[in-house]
Amino acid sequence: MGADIIFEPLEWRNIRIKNRIFRSSINGRWDNEDGSLTQPRVNWESKFAEGGVGAIISSFVPVLMEGRILPNYGTIHRDDFIPLWAKVGEAVHKHDCKFIMQLSHSGRQLDLQGVSNLNKRSRSSTSKTESLNGILTQAMTQEEIDKVVKAFGDGAWRAREAGLDGVELHGANGYLISQFLSSGINDRTDGYGGDIRARARFVLEIIAAIRDRCGPDFHLQVKFNAIDYNNVIPWEKPGNVLEESIEAAKLFEAAGADALHISTGSLFPHPLNPPGDFDFDTIARTYGTVLPAGIYTFRNLLLFRFTWLRPIFRWLWFRMKAGHPVEGVGLAAAKAIKQAVSIPVISTGGYQSSNFVRDAISSGAIDGVAIARSLIANPDLPKQWAEGRDLPAIPCTYCNKCLLNAPANPLGCYELERYGGDYDKMLAEILSVYKVQPELVVP
Repeated sequence: MGADIIFEPLEWRNIRIKNRIFRSSINGRWDNEDGSLTQPRVNWESKFAEGGVGAIISSFVPVLMEGRILPNYGTIHRDDFIPLWAKVGEAVHKHDCKFIMQLSHSGRQLDLQGVSNLNKRSRSSTSKTESLNGILTQAMTQEEIDKVVKAFGDGAWRAREAGLDGVELHGANGYLISQFLSSGINDRTDGYGGDIRARARFVLEIIAAIRDRCGPDFHLQVKFNAIDYNNVIPWEKPGNVLEESIEAAKLFEAAGADALHISTGSLFPHPLNPPGDFDFDTIARTYGTVLPAGIYTFRNLLLFRFTWLRPIFRWLWFRMKAGHPVEGVGLAAAKAIKQAVSIPVISTGGYQSSNFVRDAISSGAIDGVAIARSLIANPDLPKQWAEGRDLPAIPCTYCNKCLLNAPANPLGCYELERYGGDYDKMLAEILSVYKVQPELVVP
């Protein structure tokens, strides 16, 4: 038998990744209020590296404190955080795994303010109120844009100084960069609004700032939506279509991006990101933490909590899933983008079957896959694939309870059936990242 393409190295311009499997961006509230890191963060990233992925794309890492989506998310806004991130990198590198920091800013998609954002309107490309949670927003001034662009450049430099292997710009899923990119959100009339070239100006300036700060040899990739599907709320504009994203991909490549990471959806969570189920009992218990964030959150809580109102939200949410698969939900769009550029393309979207992934890579549709939920369920998924399994012994059910618990509870797999109905066993696994491993302790 020939070599398995899933486990063939990816030879990118500036880094070599041992296989085609990326741990996609996902994170719990492991860190400190000031953005500094903790031991659970080190343990969290290490378990996926030990499980066999070729590279970890970090959680959402804000370049400014005002850009957090939740408190207790690690940031990269201070120089004295460099040694802390270096510890994370060292822990991951022990397992021949690369670590790519996802540089981010929430913009108007702010789930919980925390002390850094109390009584402040979120900054965005627009002053329109965010449509799902009702987060109040103010369009950014040129001075504010310049500040954020510089912060991305400085954040990339800190990641490089920490010995990390590259950075990813989070331009997908409704966060600040996508708020500029999306025709459904960006209503500016200055040089940052209009056609896709103008809407891409913000991220192109960020790429230029990173190249100016870090030089041409530090790995830089861009995550963005192939299709926005912005009208989760039916009266919203639909947002970017695939043709616009193909043009944006070409602009990112020309500006100096080394790779592209293709996602879906103009907000997070989105009916198609992550695809799968929506557990109302879970969100009814945890959504209360988000209530202070926006003016529509109480409306949403009523829809989640009262069974006779749930069909309204179910219709809004599930109408967009019709006709879309769970595994490989964004594969066709990623393939179209790959055909238009010469740099590597990775795809995220419910991947769990080795045969499916193998076929997608072998066909030339994509170069690799980024996985989150299936790895939360089975951190050793790459090892199970290497042993010849198509699906893991106990597959992820795509219930999305991991995501829906995250605002209030530690991140982990909350599908009780996976643990034989043993709640204590489930809890022990979820809390396992809190154990102390002295050789990895962050100073």
